[in-house]
Amino acid sequence: MDYNLLADLLFPNIDKSPDDYEKIYPERDLAEGAKVTRLGPSPTGFIHLGNLYGAFVDERLAHQSGGVFYLRIEDTDDKRFVDGAVKIIIDSLRFFGINFDEGAGLNGDTGAYGDYTQSRRGDIYAAFAKKLVREGKAYPCFLTEDEIAEIRSKQELAKQNPGIYGEFAAHRKLSLEDVEANIKAGKPYVLRLKSDGNPDSEKARRIKVEDAIRGTLEMPENFQDVVILKTTGIPTYHFAHVVDDHLMRTTHVVRGAEWLPSLPIHVELFEKLGLKLPIYCHTAQLMKLDENGNKRKLSKREDPELSLDYYRKLGYHPATVREYLLTILNSNFEEWRDEHQDADIDEFTFTTEKMSNSGALFDLNKLNDISKDVLLRIPAGEIVEFLKAWAQEFKPEIMYIFDDKEYLEKIIDLGRNDKKPRKDLIYAEQIVGFISYFFDDMFVIEDDIPTEVSDDDAKEILKKYMESYDHSDDQSQWFDKIRNIAVELGYAAKPKDYKKNPDDYKGHVGHVSTVIRIALMGRAQSPDVWCIQQIMGEEMTRRRITSYEI
Repeated sequence: MDYNLLADLLFPNIDKSPDDYEKIYPERDLAEGAKVTRLGPSPTGFIHLGNLYGAFVDERLAHQSGGVFYLRIEDTDDKRFVDGAVKIIIDSLRFFGINFDEGAGLNGDTGAYGDYTQSRRGDIYAAFAKKLVREGKAYPCFLTEDEIAEIRSKQELAKQNPGIYGEFAAHRKLSLEDVEANIKAGKPYVLRLKSDGNPDSEKARRIKVEDAIRGTLEMPENFQDVVILKTTGIPTYHFAHVVDDHLMRTTHVVRGAEWLPSLPIHVELFEKLGLKLPIYCHTAQLMKLDENGNKRKLSKREDPELSLDYYRKLGYHPATVREYLLTILNSNFEEWRDEHQDADIDEFTFTTEKMSNSGALFDLNKLNDISKDVLLRIPAGEIVEFLKAWAQEFKPEIMYIFDDKEYLEKIIDLGRNDKKPRKDLIYAEQIVGFISYFFDDMFVIEDDIPTEVSDDDAKEILKKYMESYDHSDDQSQWFDKIRNIAVELGYAAKPKDYKKNPDDYKGHVGHVSTVIRIALMGRAQSPDVWCIQQIMGEEMTRRRITSYEI
């Protein structure tokens, strides 16, 4: 076989060689140790937590080292392409603080190593494929789907490894004349890698790869003649990512553990092309506990929290999600945060060595707890601006609450500056619900008065409260009046007195104050009532109390 003639037959219009592209995309001029990472999502319209999880690793590795983080759109599977998906990817990741130094963008590419969309790099892949054919390392395969299905059936019966390899690679040794005749006859074909691997596991070479997260990985070499170009000439992921990661000078490839079985294929492709293998970082899969307490993989079908839209629609502040991701990405982050409670998250030194190589457990409750802590560190004014942006997109009917920014900031800051700060805020939708009683249009009575208080007593409590109410009272004066009302109506002045002698009292002062709380806020639980009244003002306070119906 004259492989040069075969290469020219298969790729008559490809006049550039890989060497030409080496000059077009030279080594990057970066400081020693600088890392180049990439995110390569498929434009399917679904951007998920795993994408953000990996992107965060990419971004930290690149930016902490003074390197480059770029976005590459891997759209070689045209059946999964969704219009507008690239915008969804970029907007979603940007919302969570993931910004790219170069790559695909909404207004075109940025950077000297593009095109950053794989579907527009066809000639580049063809040039590298032509090199493999010229060197006898790849061949055209005309097997039909029916023929491949028949091969697989025979393999199943014989309990052999499935796939096209060795004796089953029927077109490995086609003559140039046969290839030319098949092409002239219009037979479709794919281009396959001519693997040197041995399907006999006992005789197969063992390969070793240093993974930045998992350490030394050892596994059998690839023996499959995998497809590298489809019948359309579009490359498979295996081939495209090898060519692109080399030419874009990627130093570290961050991807999920589900790609580990494909690693031998990628190693062989790098070897056959004579290219340096990047450092792979195979992240742990995101897991959750099921109802029986067993770990399982997060599922697009079963778990709405896998989608980034879930967090955007609920209004999680991006800083809270980033902080939570670091707790599951690096085992030493929580210890660092305890020692640096006011530090910016970017001051933390992220390392792949501290990443788990088993399933990373995602816990929504823990995210909520962390969100409370993170929001406590964010000034009220910034939270208000975040809420406003969220409401514009997801709840425009409440935009009126932003008319008085000073009023809203006071509400947000309620109890946050106490000696023991309140941690009531979690995400936008919850925050709006939590503070809704400050706005007449959203005010509802949610709870009933305590069972210890009769309807008649409740009316009398509110009547006496209004008779004694003075908006200028300080907190101590205010509570003394409530205590007096309680004692006058037969309630204990202190909860402990009622607990010791329940038969001597109707209830205690807490039950009395709860009646006032419900009339004012509609809830039995809330921040300090006196503080709430100071924010609401005297007019709203009196109106709420007097209009409450027992």
